Amino acid sequence: MSTTAASTPGASREDLARLEERWAERPSLRSWFSTVDHKRIGRRYLVTAALFFVLAGLSALAMRTQLARPESRLLSPQEYNQLFTMHGTAMIFLFATPMLFGFGNFLVPLMIGSRDMAFPKLNAFGYWVFLFAGLFMWASLPFGAAPNGGWFAYVPLTEERNTPGLHMDVYTLGLLFLGIATTAASINFIVTSLKLRAPGMSLNRVPLFVWAIVATAFMVIFALPALNVDNAMLFLDRRFGTHFFDPEHGGNVLLWQHLFWIFGHPDVYIIVMPALGIVSAVLPAFTRRGVVGYALVVFAMASIAIISFGVWVHHMFATGLPPLSYGFFSAASTIITIPSGIQIFAWLATMLLGRLVLKVPLLFVIGFIVTFVLGGFTGAMFALTAFDQQVTDSYFVVAHFHYVLIGGALFPILAAVYYWLPKITGRMYHEKLGRWAFWLFFTGMHLTFFPMHLYGLFGMPRRVYTYPDEPGWGGWNLVSTAGSYLLAIGLLLVLIGVIHAVRRGRPAPPDPWGGDSLEWSTDSPPKPYNFPVLPQVHSLHPTWDDASRTSMTEGATDDRILARGRQTLVTSELDGRRERTVEMPEASLQPLLLALALLVFFTALLFAWYPVAVGAALVVASTIAVWLWPPRRPDQELGVSA
Repeated sequence: MSTTAASTPGASREDLARLEERWAERPSLRSWFSTVDHKRIGRRYLVTAALFFVLAGLSALAMRTQLARPESRLLSPQEYNQLFTMHGTAMIFLFATPMLFGFGNFLVPLMIGSRDMAFPKLNAFGYWVFLFAGLFMWASLPFGAAPNGGWFAYVPLTEERNTPGLHMDVYTLGLLFLGIATTAASINFIVTSLKLRAPGMSLNRVPLFVWAIVATAFMVIFALPALNVDNAMLFLDRRFGTHFFDPEHGGNVLLWQHLFWIFGHPDVYIIVMPALGIVSAVLPAFTRRGVVGYALVVFAMASIAIISFGVWVHHMFATGLPPLSYGFFSAASTIITIPSGIQIFAWLATMLLGRLVLKVPLLFVIGFIVTFVLGGFTGAMFALTAFDQQVTDSYFVVAHFHYVLIGGALFPILAAVYYWLPKITGRMYHEKLGRWAFWLFFTGMHLTFFPMHLYGLFGMPRRVYTYPDEPGWGGWNLVSTAGSYLLAIGLLLVLIGVIHAVRRGRPAPPDPWGGDSLEWSTDSPPKPYNFPVLPQVHSLHPTWDDASRTSMTEGATDDRILARGRQTLVTSELDGRRERTVEMPEASLQPLLLALALLVFFTALLFAWYPVAVGAALVVASTIAVWLWPPRRPDQELGVSA
């Protein structure tokens, strides 16, 4: 259903040579540090997030080993608290969202028929900040100074008098540092998706994965400031003696929870939303039809993005707020299940009406639906105030949380790994090894987390490093620990499968699955310029549409080849009408230098080297000024009057 871009008659050999010269980055050490190619940056996001995932996963295994039997002494309370906090913080902030944004970085320009992201240098800057922020936080663990107040960091437990040392300073500064990268990436996704779509790609022809990324980006823009303010105030409380959360001086301890969950509940959907987009992207290739109810699915995404901001007190039903308020937030928490259900039924209808091709990516999609629906059932239970108050701070909450996030994010991420691995690497994976990985992971996941519902109902509290030999706790904990090792073996097989594919996998054709979106009309892996001829889109499924495919192979004009410079097209927001061409920036070291200056700034704040922090801030300001300084026009360089 697709053609190889390199063989298209729409672009001459001279055009292809000029495109290669303009877009290719010569292999060198400098190129490695200065690249602005969205595909290279996307791959780096994926690899780096996977490495942080491994660290967080090993932390989880250590904790589950500690909890396998009552009164275990494998970890001290201090070690457990640090591993517990870093596990949650890394999974939420350093793995899930960056991993999904990594797929977005690689795929969004390809899916919309563009040659790069709207702001390539900002894209590179976001990656370097993400890498340095993650290293900033993980580097504290070997020195016993890692965050230790839980990924939620509730005050007053995390105030200086209760948690002395650098632990929570690492947390607050690390998340403030990371927030810069997440914000930059979100702005980039929004502008790219609205302005760089191929001609003819009106909003009703945008792939569902791109819709999911855009909805997520808007959620980040509105949710992240609350978390940033929260962390800034906690850092000021701890370091400079302000009293934002101190009731004795007019502060309020619940202010932290309000601000945190104003970010925190949308963040659940910030994590899940791109994963839902992945499911909608994978299904057409393995059902041989488009997703049922395209408009309803887009509406559901937008609804979730909006409603998710109105349910934060769902997490605070046990804090003693006025009971009248609970009714409003309980209703909102119940209503948000409706758009989620719309998507579930759309996917089930797609599979029912299509012709299933049971490959590994589809297995992970089916595993996602089963697990996510089970997590949704317990989520609806938490929307009921009376039930929520009974199980608050028990392992029942832990079980629900992992069913939603592993079911809602990790299953789709693994589906995406297998689905787009041929496009990213140019190599096919081993199908049988992938099936073994799926079944071990699926079995291990449910064996690990389903028993937590039971011993949570039996009264076991969460966030404890050990427990007494009470009836009904020890045996189920041992089952969970055994399941965690089975889950880890499944993930190890995924890693082995990826390495095997990269080293020994057979070469992948441009479109091994018969996919419906534009990335499958390019080479595997894509050329540096993505498309020799920018497509003219005529339908929602362009690679299944003869007119869209033909636009890249026949009758191509210079205004869609754009071989005279490093250019891509800017189109209108609503209907994808051509507006103008835009020159894209070359590779640059400025993103790396700016990220390094920020690393020095936050490190200096951590160790109270305030003169160094001031110097680093000046370097940051100077680098931004140089970056944004308008270049001289050619006529100015030649001394010609405008």
